[in-house]
Amino acid sequence: MNTIRKKIQLFFELKPNKRSHHIPYLAAICVGFPLFLGYIFNAIPMGLLASLGGLVILYYQPNLSFASRMITLLFCSLGFVFSLGIGLSFSFNPFASSISLGLFAMLIHWLTTYFKIKPPGNFFFIMIASVASCQEFHVDVIPEKIGFLFLGTMLACFFALLHSLLLIQNEIPSLAFVIQIKKGKFVSLIDSVIVGFFIFISFVIGYLFKIQNPYWIPISCLAIMQGISKQHVWERMVHRIMGTFIGIGLCWLILAFFKTPLTICISIFILQFLVEFLITRNYALAMIFITPMTILLAEIGSSFTTNTEIIVSTRFLDIIIGSILGAIGGWFMFHQQFKHKATQQLRKTSVKMRKK
Repeated sequence: MNTIRKKIQLFFELKPNKRSHHIPYLAAICVGFPLFLGYIFNAIPMGLLASLGGLVILYYQPNLSFASRMITLLFCSLGFVFSLGIGLSFSFNPFASSISLGLFAMLIHWLTTYFKIKPPGNFFFIMIASVASCQEFHVDVIPEKIGFLFLGTMLACFFALLHSLLLIQNEIPSLAFVIQIKKGKFVSLIDSVIVGFFIFISFVIGYLFKIQNPYWIPISCLAIMQGISKQHVWERMVHRIMGTFIGIGLCWLILAFFKTPLTICISIFILQFLVEFLITRNYALAMIFITPMTILLAEIGSSFTTNTEIIVSTRFLDIIIGSILGAIGGWFMFHQQFKHKATQQLRKTSVKMRKK
């Protein structure tokens, strides 16, 4: 009984905030501002694309020096553009899209690990590529979509610049640059292969079961695999499923009572603030707001009259499947015996190739 009570208390416990308290406000502005512009100019789909680009603000680190934080944001912005381009370019075929997404996830995970990119790490790059992989393939609109996403990233960089200039007198310079070389290339390579493989499998399963917009499966899978230990992975899976169950209900209420484009934009703005306020304090509580926010960002762009029940039920199934796959992938990532054998095999192969 005491164990159950402790688990319930942990579900609602708020940990100390280790990030700048300005980040939730910056994130809400960078995601919400393009949406409101899209509403004003009657271009909601383009505003949603720019809002996705605005998520690059989550890689902003005020504790770094002025040059470091802005260079980091610039490179992450280019990464967002590249992610969208990869996803859109291979969306002409489900299996080509699955293979390209798996290889892309492997590359991005290796790069973000090798250069020690801090959380959210590889998540939003792979998320953007996953969402783009499920869109209809039209070569002529690819440059336009990339352009609007890029505008969103540049807007986020502009707000980050304003924030930096306002606080530059009080800032304490940190490391010269956020990117640092990480040792253990074989371990990083093995983790990257595992991530790429499970992202590939997640996408294939979605297509085989003919799930509409199956990108929720690899996104959920990736979120779970971002745990820092085997136990943490399983905790994230449980928290994600529990938080998603409540979040799906919240999403249904939003879609039931707030059906106009303006109210949807306001809802996304508020949800983004709540997510960034909670994400480092309590993952399970953050999931309650992440679920409706991501559904609104990804699903509402095409039509505001979509069947609410179908969206809610399908997304819940996707997230459960993806969470289970992510837990299995996390088991491989933190299984020491498996990692040790794989590392030894890679070293032997490397030595043989050098001798040749």
